[in-house]
Amino acid sequence: MDATPAAHLVGRIGAVLRALSTANEAGAGTVEVARATSLPRPTVHRLLVSLAEEGFVDRDRRSGRWFLGPELYLLGGAAGIRYDITRHARESVRRLAASTGESAFFSARRGDETVCLLREDGDFPIRSFVLHEGARFPLGVVSAGLAVLSFLDDTEIDAHLERRDLVDRWGPAHAPDAVRERIAQTRIDGYAVNPGLVVEGSWGMAAAVFDHAGQPAWALTLTGVETRFRAERRSELGSLLLREAHALGRTVNPGTVARRGPLAP
Repeated sequence: MDATPAAHLVGRIGAVLRALSTANEAGAGTVEVARATSLPRPTVHRLLVSLAEEGFVDRDRRSGRWFLGPELYLLGGAAGIRYDITRHARESVRRLAASTGESAFFSARRGDETVCLLREDGDFPIRSFVLHEGARFPLGVVSAGLAVLSFLDDTEIDAHLERRDLVDRWGPAHAPDAVRERIAQTRIDGYAVNPGLVVEGSWGMAAAVFDHAGQPAWALTLTGVETRFRAERRSELGSLLLREAHALGRTVNPGTVARRGPLAP
């Protein structure tokens, strides 16, 4: 029996669930999910209804908006036993927020994207809201995505930039040549800088965290307004990010030294 139709269906279900995961607490209407997944609205509606019957999504009766469902929470808890490192990352995120006053984040690589898993706000009253828990960005977009992409093998970088058109949604600053320039600088500095390329005036910096095989699997990020990321302060923030990233890497990979990128100061 040809498995292609079943695989196609699974891909559509995954796209719908990922679209809802980015909607955060506001949820999403059927039309919004259809737009985010590039699927026909009737198809999306049928998928959502079927997923709701299994508890994978939930619908608010008053607003009609869809949310991730309770069954996913239970499955996530079970999967977390093997895959969750947020319990280790939480202290790093808290220390970064407390020591800098900025908003600090922890993101994980999932395929061609990074997904924000943790957020902790510092005491500086003006904040950036580009990143939030559940937010997804392609590799090469925002500082976390750039940090991870920069320390992949060159062949992987080439394949990603050929496969994903970042310009269409994120603008000419994300053309392949521009991304490669930022990759080169990230490899020199050890940390990535997003100088307001997604939202004007909203800056970010990130350092990759490497897994046991020396691959960039996660990232720690600081974000804030442009005036808080002047050149003279970026070096200090970069050093803090690298220090926490290396400490977290040692925690999640005890007894291994496989890593790439510059050493922490």
